[in-house]
Amino acid sequence: MSPFEYINNYYNVNAEFGKRVIVDGEPGVIAKDCGHYIGVNFDKDKPGLISNCHPTWRVEYGAVGKIRKPTASQRRYQRYLEVGDCFDSFKHFLHWESAQGGAA
Repeated sequence: MSPFEYINNYYNVNAEFGKRVIVDGEPGVIAKDCGHYIGVNFDKDKPGLISNCHPTWRVEYGAVGKIRKPTASQRRYQRYLEVGDCFDSFKHFLHWESAQGGAA
């Protein structure tokens, strides 16, 4: 199933990555397919911060925009969340990552 296929078919909307939306008066851009919800990065939030929004509740769909990339620290923390079970703490993860070459 392609991204947003369920949402577009079930709710009869045109959701896609990068689509500008206004949700309950707040502008943002669709940045993630969250199953039955659209993942929106609101303009007022940091890049990479995703809010789950119902695809039809007070949503106005606009033109395609640009998805803002997460900051380096947000990407690092996301990597920690993906492999964090291997470490006692975020500090231990940071030590390990710096020894590996510190991917940003």
